[in-house]
Amino acid sequence: MSESRTAETESLLFAAPDAVREVGAWLRHLEAERRAAPKTVEAYGRDIAAFFTFLRQHLSGEAALADLAGLSVTDFRAFLASRRRDGLSSRSLARCLSSVRSLFRYLEKRRLVENASLAAISTPKIPHAVPKALDERAAGRVVSETASFHANSEPWIAARDTAVLLLLYGCGLRISEALGLNRAEAPAATGQDTLSITGKGGKTRIVPVLPVVRQAIAVYLAICPFERAGDEPLFLGAKGGRLNARNIQLLVQRLRGFLGLPDSATPHALRHSFATHLLGAGGDLRAIQQLLGHASLSTTQIYTEVDRAHLLKQYDAAHPRA
Repeated sequence: MSESRTAETESLLFAAPDAVREVGAWLRHLEAERRAAPKTVEAYGRDIAAFFTFLRQHLSGEAALADLAGLSVTDFRAFLASRRRDGLSSRSLARCLSSVRSLFRYLEKRRLVENASLAAISTPKIPHAVPKALDERAAGRVVSETASFHANSEPWIAARDTAVLLLLYGCGLRISEALGLNRAEAPAATGQDTLSITGKGGKTRIVPVLPVVRQAIAVYLAICPFERAGDEPLFLGAKGGRLNARNIQLLVQRLRGFLGLPDSATPHALRHSFATHLLGAGGDLRAIQQLLGHASLSTTQIYTEVDRAHLLKQYDAAHPRA
């Protein structure tokens, strides 16, 4: 979050001056020292703004640091209940509580506020979500039909979009990772069969690149009308700047209607499909964890549930006593 965005958050904060000042310092701390992503910092700022808006009504006045120290378990639960009434899901409610805890930890480390009540609040249980992968035929159609869907577009744009979607499905990349690649990193340019990807948290991983992916990138580069240096973007928009993720999201949204696919068919679903299809073909869970760049194996294990659901579906369809 930039200085101007932090100042904007402070100006919208219904709190006493000392609390406004410290919230601004905390947001800057998150970005500068904790290296939190700008969108994460913005979300934290919104959560804290909602917290102080609630306190202004709950305490009949704008909360100061001294008021934060005096909040009880009942006060915190009342805040969460109010957010639930506002329509927040369990996942959003958990993030909201995490934001409040982060602020209080910061204030406690600076010896400005001490409040043990927050430790007694349980995090809302988040429903276990199973990734919505596409089956092999649907995933293949999303990639293969892109060119025909672009029949009225310039050939290089169709080639570009095909190459991007192949990176998502063929290499399991996040859309931000694919579009963050520079020209010198393109496997077509390096002649290598691997890519070095910097993912979430600045962690680097090596992913194999299939020949079909290398070929698609080479075709795109051969007909792309823009000349770019090695340290400039690999995938370009119509005006020559780095391609925006929204372009690919809209493309897949239109492909859904064109191909009759479910709403779960998104760019990120291609990454889910990469992992699910590898696992279904006997891929090692640890290897898939490394390919996806997951910090924890438990994150990758959700794909075992997808594969299990698929097996049960096949069993129900085929077994004579099912």
